[in-house]
Amino acid sequence: MSEPQRIIAAVIVVFLVIACGFTAGCASPSESSAYHQSSTSIIHPINSSLMERVEVYHFHGNNQCTSCIAVGDLAEQTVNANFKDELATGRLVFAHINAELPENRALAEKYGVTGSSLWIGVYDGNGFHKNEDVRVWSLIGNKDAYMTYLSGIISKRLSGDLS
Repeated sequence: MSEPQRIIAAVIVVFLVIACGFTAGCASPSESSAYHQSSTSIIHPINSSLMERVEVYHFHGNNQCTSCIAVGDLAEQTVNANFKDELATGRLVFAHINAELPENRALAEKYGVTGSSLWIGVYDGNGFHKNEDVRVWSLIGNKDAYMTYLSGIISKRLSGDLS
């Protein structure tokens, strides 16, 4: 491959990475922690009787890459398989939210969405708390590990544990 061809190939690779990040709404999550704590989150155990509702939202854009789709699909499979009663009562809510649609703008702003992501919101006696779960990105290649991990996080939130 000649030098000009290598430069063109490098430019194409950079373009594809940027296109995935902006066009598809992919995130580049840090794997150093499981959560991105928002400034409105308070980390402490609460009385589960004060727990009103837990929301699990897969935010995405108009175009999604394979990883973005996997994060949402595995989250949906997890809540449907493990939290049927909580979904039926409304204590747990799950949805795929296209953050690029005008009708979803307020919700995306409430959560502070900047790209494709999985967020968990908790309403309790102390208000609203939100966390972006970035660990799920590293687990999309292992369905069992993903579902076990996310089930554990959701169970903690439903019991009032925000740690």
